[in-house]
Amino acid sequence: MYNNYRMYSYPYCGQIPMCNLDSMYNTYQYPCFANTTMYDPAFSRYFADEDISLKDELDTVSEFDSLESFDDDRLARMKDYGPQPFVININEASKQNKTFRTALWTGKHLQVTLMSINVGDDIGLEIHPNIDQFIRIEEGQGIVRMGKSKGTLDFQARVYDDSAIMIPAGTWHNVINTGNKPLKVYAIYAPPQHPHGTVHVTKEDAEANEKNHH
Repeated sequence: MYNNYRMYSYPYCGQIPMCNLDSMYNTYQYPCFANTTMYDPAFSRYFADEDISLKDELDTVSEFDSLESFDDDRLARMKDYGPQPFVININEASKQNKTFRTALWTGKHLQVTLMSINVGDDIGLEIHPNIDQFIRIEEGQGIVRMGKSKGTLDFQARVYDDSAIMIPAGTWHNVINTGNKPLKVYAIYAPPQHPHGTVHVTKEDAEANEKNHH
C-alpha cells in the first residue's frame, strides 16, 4: 500500500473489502478488509515550488495576442525568411500567393516554397535526383503523376484541398491543375532546391531560370 508520491497519507483511511477466502467468485465481502489510505490534505503543498502555474500560462498566452497583426504583415510581404526562426499561417500564405513560385523559407537542410498553378496548367514534368519533396494542396484540385522514368508515369492520383504528396528523390513527377481556379500549394524540398530568395512570377520565368542554370 506504499505510495511514492504520498498522495494518500495518514490519518485518512478507508476500510476496503479485499477477499473472501470461502468463495472465489464473491471477491469483495466480509471478513477480509485492508486499511487503505485515501486522502492527504497537504498534497497540494508538495507542488508549491513549481515554476509553472495556470495563471502563468494564461499570462503567456495573452502576451501573444498582439502578434496576430505581425502574422498579417508577413502575409502581405512574401519573401524568404530563412534561415531565421519563423512562424506563419501556411494555409493563408499559400492561398494569397499569386506567383508561380516564391521561396518562403530556405535553410541549410530544408526549403519551403509557395506555388500557384493556373487553370489548365501544371508544375512541369521534372525530377530531383537527390532531393525528397513534399507538396500539400491548400486550394483547388488536380492530378499528380509519378514514375521512375520520364516516359513511364505509372503512379497517378487525384488531389484536392488538404492532399499531401510525397515524392522520393529520383522520381519523375508532375502536378496538373484540373480545376476551375488556380491550384494553391506549398512545397518542401529537403535539401533545398532553389537559391535563397527565389521568386518566379510565372511558369515561363521558372523555365527560363532553369535553362540559365544548365
